[in-house]
Amino acid sequence: MAIDPIEALLLADGSDLLRVLSLRDYNTRIVVLATTMLGLAAGLVGSFTLLRRRALLGDALSHATLPGIALAFLVAPMLGLEGKSLAVLLIGAGISGVVGMGAIVAIRNSTKLKEDAALGIVLSVFFGGGLALLGLTQQSAQGHAAGLESFIYGKTASIIAQDAWWIAATGALSFIVLATFYKELKLLCFDDGFTLAEGYSTIGLDFILMATVVLVTIVGLQAVGLVLMIALLVIPAAAARFWTTDMLGMAVLSATIGAASCLTGSLASAILPRLPSGALIVIASAIVFVFSMLAGSERGVIAQLWRRWRLRRRIDRRHALRGIFELLESEDGGPDAHVAGKWVAVKRLLASRSWSSLRLSRELQRLRREGLVRTRNGDVTLTTGGLLEAKRLTREHRLWELYLITHADVATERVDRDAERIEDCLEPVMIDELESLLSKSTGGLPVPVSPHAIPLATSPAELSGSQP
Repeated sequence: MAIDPIEALLLADGSDLLRVLSLRDYNTRIVVLATTMLGLAAGLVGSFTLLRRRALLGDALSHATLPGIALAFLVAPMLGLEGKSLAVLLIGAGISGVVGMGAIVAIRNSTKLKEDAALGIVLSVFFGGGLALLGLTQQSAQGHAAGLESFIYGKTASIIAQDAWWIAATGALSFIVLATFYKELKLLCFDDGFTLAEGYSTIGLDFILMATVVLVTIVGLQAVGLVLMIALLVIPAAAARFWTTDMLGMAVLSATIGAASCLTGSLASAILPRLPSGALIVIASAIVFVFSMLAGSERGVIAQLWRRWRLRRRIDRRHALRGIFELLESEDGGPDAHVAGKWVAVKRLLASRSWSSLRLSRELQRLRREGLVRTRNGDVTLTTGGLLEAKRLTREHRLWELYLITHADVATERVDRDAERIEDCLEPVMIDELESLLSKSTGGLPVPVSPHAIPLATSPAELSGSQP
């Protein structure tokens, strides 16, 4: 009677779990260490291909290795070699992968087709040809027993110590290559035009990067197969992108996520032997990706929602203070008039802004807690500190308007809307930087006159208040 994997997990006692987690079995130890090193290498290489916007490169190259595997099996006996030898099959995969890489570069550089089209063409043609050649090898009993189909879906349990050494050597070689050309590859990933201007060969650097992808892909065929190999090259790097914007930090984190995903998937497969390791490795990396997408400190969904919420609160605060100041200013005869202690009706403030009454009420409550405004019987006024802050915010907004009028050729009747759009659309980091520069360069100067009340013939110098 077949046992369900979940039931098998529930029936497993503590000693079995401890035996697996402590890596007491030789085969478990080899598989776990080999896949962990593969995840480390794939995550490291994948961080560069993702930033280079060639995430699907590994997918195309992994599929391009299949014809080489089948041809190596067919040609090896003619050369007096063992067709089932893993070294022979991997050499064939490597040659085929290099040919596929050259085909991608040739199509991209010699035609008007973009790289995504080149990747799709090479992936489909090479994989189709590989399946055809694989069908020829399966017609013989020897071919059917060769187990070549394991290179498509992977067969982690068949990894031996020699395979682990191959993976370790390939990972070390990839690390050495990427560390040696780190500066050049970093330039290539972010600005290939500047890289070329600095005298570096973008084609040569692309070749180096793709060569490392081919190496990692070839040694990963035995573990997860060519279909799932793309997951190890893309998912860890994509997950790391949510946590950092530093390239070195992303590479380290991507390698760590790849290693952890392979370690978790391999251990889960050892505990549940009926489930394939390759699939569990991909599922583990996908779980890490979903968590990173939600909770990533730099680009995660929650972090972005938090920043937008804070930005919206800052915008509401700015608009409320500026709205109160402008209403008091219109009643008091100009921007330099004393407006502290004067009251304005909340209804007038609400009418001047496209807010709901609930939104305005909440913002006035926050401003009252900060000690910037006071309210009474439907009226609101600025405190001394609120007046200073409102003057600063009003001045900055009018400087935006003056810039749009004098330098951006924006019509006066549209300038307020365009200035609001600039304030609302800029990223919080950019707003902080601009406000810091503005306060350092113009702090303590009087509030400019509103551009809406200025004749069109007024000069820029008069608009800025530099002339009496």
